[in-house]
Amino acid sequence: MANFSKSTVPHFSVEVYQNEFLPEGGREVNAIVTVTATGGGTLGAGVPLQRSAPGASASAEPSTGPSTGPSASAAVVIMVDCSGSMDYPPTKMRNARDATAAAVDTLRDGVAFAVVAGTHVAKEVYPGDGGLAVADDRTRAEAKEALRRLSAGGGTAIGTWLRLADRLLSGADAPIRHGILLTDGRNEHESPADLKAALDACAGRFTCDARGVGTDWEVKEVTGIASALLGTADIVADPSGLAADFTRMMEDAMGKEVADVQLRLWTPVGVEIQYVKQVAPTVEELTGRRTEAGPRAGDYPTGSWGDESRDYHVCVRVPEAAVGQEMLAARVSLVRPDPAGGAPQTLSQGLVRAVWTDDMAASTSINPQVAHYTGQAELAQAIQQGLDARKSGDFDGATAKLGRAVQLAVASGNTDTAKLLSKVVDVVDAATGTVRLKAKVAEADEMTLETRSTKTVRVKK
Repeated sequence: MANFSKSTVPHFSVEVYQNEFLPEGGREVNAIVTVTATGGGTLGAGVPLQRSAPGASASAEPSTGPSTGPSASAAVVIMVDCSGSMDYPPTKMRNARDATAAAVDTLRDGVAFAVVAGTHVAKEVYPGDGGLAVADDRTRAEAKEALRRLSAGGGTAIGTWLRLADRLLSGADAPIRHGILLTDGRNEHESPADLKAALDACAGRFTCDARGVGTDWEVKEVTGIASALLGTADIVADPSGLAADFTRMMEDAMGKEVADVQLRLWTPVGVEIQYVKQVAPTVEELTGRRTEAGPRAGDYPTGSWGDESRDYHVCVRVPEAAVGQEMLAARVSLVRPDPAGGAPQTLSQGLVRAVWTDDMAASTSINPQVAHYTGQAELAQAIQQGLDARKSGDFDGATAKLGRAVQLAVASGNTDTAKLLSKVVDVVDAATGTVRLKAKVAEADEMTLETRSTKTVRVKK
């Protein structure tokens, strides 16, 4: 089991990269906002467990229910697909049990946790009393013993798994609330509307990483779950890789130390927001997730943070102005709510400016960061459109889109995506995007490309 030491809450910084110069009549302002959290300790800050009874130890019996739930630094629910298809081949269920056991071993002392078996219904496997256990040597051993009894049978209704995870996590007084979800099949025992309703209900209440094992699951379902709950999505094509992947996921979850961080965008009168999106480490559209935060201000969710750095693309439309004038186009702040219900705490902020000039060289120059991430967003879109076209039989459209994706991946240095593309197309000339669709493509290769299409590379600053 990994050991984790107590450390401090990360310090946040905001840097703005842009070309602030606009030509006469120019109105669109683009900026890349880099947010960095440092000094928190990548593998998490262990907070001593607080029980309602003074002097109680971390190995006390798990509490249940919202009113008496454990107070911990973090709370995690692992949702394991136990539908009938997990028995084909039988090694898949065994690998899932082993992976969950590895994740349990990675829990640091004092973290509240539970394990849920998911079929067409959701069942709490451990601790099994409607609450959460508190991680220590005893509860980790008990959880792993309970995992040995998991067997495959039944259907798949992922919305029920998420709702149970939400109920369990809501019973813990923990700032970091996280889920890990594994599925091997399509969500066939509830409607898409049911799953969406569950995601809408859980959004903002906990984050969730989602994994698809094998090749019989639906990429857009799994990536949609991770996107809605501000987590990561990936494919584990070979079930034998689950334990290593689950361990990495849990280590990342243990590294989160600040929850519910919001990117706040304030704009002056007359400025229109075109879009706000995360562009690194993955492309994630945030525009439609805005919640109002006072006059001319709105908050965009970013989830939980440990020691890490992310990039965001902010695009606004400013009123026309004469040459020589300048204005504040937007103020970008990072805020976190006050647990006591007071005013949110501002962690850091940066300014986006607009300056009108008749210097053509200045106003036509594209900022390298803006150019890079515009290309990365186009790369993700080109891959998704190309694969959709290929599936629908539009091979000319697929060739054009995937060729453009190859061109963008190579030009931007996104070698991982370029390698994935080379398993779907034969590259004739990467610089011009000239490709041929492969006649035969392994299903795992196509699904890996689609699942990882939104992963980006950082710009070299």
